Amino acid sequence: MSTDTPASAPSASAADRYLAVQRSDEFAGLRRALRGFVFPMTVAFFLWYALYVILSAYARDFMGTKLFGSNINVALVFGLLQFVSTFVIAWLYARYADRKIDPVADRIRAEIGEVKHEHGPRG
Repeated sequence: MSTDTPASAPSASAADRYLAVQRSDEFAGLRRALRGFVFPMTVAFFLWYALYVILSAYARDFMGTKLFGSNINVALVFGLLQFVSTFVIAWLYARYADRKIDPVADRIRAEIGEVKHEHGPRG
């Protein structure tokens, strides 16, 4: 009879470690932090976009109001602001992730990385 551990033991140990990390308060906080930014920002952007579409469909006179010269109207400005708001949200998320999400994710990744190195690299 052999005393060698079965080949599946390291992966079972790694799987247990991943489950432990997933159940940890730190991981729950990471998920909360991500959702705390993503969900409200998604709702805000969707409402902003819906406003643009609804105004374009039902407030044509308002959207056709000329602002500058003969070609720049409210609809064009709102349309361009859709792009601006997309870039602003991406920039805000990058800043938020740098401060709130990435440090925690790096700590969790380091913990899991210790498990990987303990049993050799996997690819």
